[in-house]
Amino acid sequence: MDALLTSTAVVALAEIGDKTQLLAILLATRFQKPLPIVLGIFVATVANHFLAALVGSQVAAILDGQWFRYAIAASFIAMAAWTLIPDKMDEDEAKPARFGAFLTTVIAFFLVEMGDKTQVATIALGARFHDVVPVTMGTTLGMMIANVPAVFLGHEVLKRVPLDAVRRVAAALFLVIGLWVLAQTAGWVGH
Repeated sequence: MDALLTSTAVVALAEIGDKTQLLAILLATRFQKPLPIVLGIFVATVANHFLAALVGSQVAAILDGQWFRYAIAASFIAMAAWTLIPDKMDEDEAKPARFGAFLTTVIAFFLVEMGDKTQVATIALGARFHDVVPVTMGTTLGMMIANVPAVFLGHEVLKRVPLDAVRRVAAALFLVIGLWVLAQTAGWVGH
C-alpha cells in the first residue's frame, strides 16, 4: 500500500505543469473529444510506467547494495531540484498527428513521457519499492489525477492552480523521500 500511495502522490504533484499536462490541454483543445484523450493518456501511461517501474525494480534487484540505495536516495533528491524547473512544450510536440484523438494521444503521451521527470520518478519508485504493479498503478493514478482535469478544464486549470506552489510541494515530497531513503541506508532510522 505504501508503494501505491507514495507513487500516486509523487506523480500527481510532479505532473502539475509538466509538459505532458500541457500536451493534454493541447490535445483537448485540438480534438475536443475528452473520452478518447483520457483513454489514450491511460493506455500510454500504463505502458510507459510499467516498463519504467520494471526497469527500476529489476535494476534494484540486481544492484541491491548499499551504494545503490544511496544512488536511489540521490535520484529522489535530484528529482526535487528538477521538479522546481518549469516545463514548456516544444513546437514539434505541440502539433498533433493525423491519427485521431485516441491514437494521437497514446503515441504522443508515450513518446513525450520518455525521459520525463515522472518516468524517471517511476524508475526510482520501482527501485525503491521493488513492486512493479503497485508502483505502476500509483504512478498511473497520479498521472490521471493530474491530467483528466486538464483535459476537461484545459486552460482554466492553469489559470487557477498556483504552479509554483505545487512545484515546491512536489519538490519537497521528492526531497523528503530522498532524505528518508538516505537515512534508512545510513542506518539513522529503521527500515
